[in-house]
This record gives sequence, C-alpha cells and structure tokens, in this order.
Amino acid sequence: MNNTSHTSTYPLPPAALSSRPLKALALILRLGAALILFQTLFFKFSGAEESRYIFTKVGLEPVGRIGSGVAELIAAGLLLIPRTIALGAALSLAIMSGALFFHLTVLGIEVKGDGGLLFGLATVVFFAALALVILYRKQLPLIGGKLP
Repeated sequence: MNNTSHTSTYPLPPAALSSRPLKALALILRLGAALILFQTLFFKFSGAEESRYIFTKVGLEPVGRIGSGVAELIAAGLLLIPRTIALGAALSLAIMSGALFFHLTVLGIEVKGDGGLLFGLATVVFFAALALVILYRKQLPLIGGKLP
C-alpha cells in the first residue's frame, strides 16, 4: 500500500519553516532571545544589588527574583531545542510581558541609572518571542494544529 499523504504530529520538526531566509531569521531570534535570557541569570541567581532592588520595589524579593530566573532558564533552554521552540517562545513572551508591565507601572523605563537597558532588553526578547510564536504556532500544544 502506497500512502503518499503525510500528516505531521506534534511537535513539528524544525524544517516546518519553508524558506531559508525565514529559517535564518528564526535562528537569529532564538539565539538572541536565549542569549539575553541566559545573561540575566547571573544577576538574578547571585542576588546582585540591582536585581534585589527591582524585585524589592515590585514586592517580590526574593521569590520573584529566583522564580523568574528559573522560568527564564527554562524558556532559554526551550528556545534552543528545535521541537520546543514554540513553548520557549510562549514562556518568554509571558515572562517579558510581566517584566514590561512592571517597568511601565512601578519601575519606570530607567532603573538605577541603566539608561533603559533592562527595559530595552525585555522589549527585544518580547518581540523576538512574539515573532517566534507566530512562526512556530503549529508547534503550540492543544491549539497549534487548529491554527492556519
């Protein structure tokens, strides 16, 4: 029996993106977001003064600092695994939504004279993650198979 129809199962392989430029863009977005997420971990896990200040100001020190660090570690790891890109992007989007919310409501754009660096990095990760969620939407559990 020759069955020429092929049905994809969750999760989709990384080849789900059809064009070479799209694959390159996705790789740049994944690596960039993961790099930013990874580099902030040192400050969160070491209890750096700026991290303690931020999480004290939003009323979540130390649980929020360590919890967000763990979530960011997981998100960055998921972004690097081809079969879990959509999950990593969705988690990154959620984490950065929280970060941007606190920047816009409690912290301000500039935190302790950083010139808006942390806000800028959160914005970059947010938009990279949003683009990745769109590109890899078919990988999303429960809803991915129903999306165009």
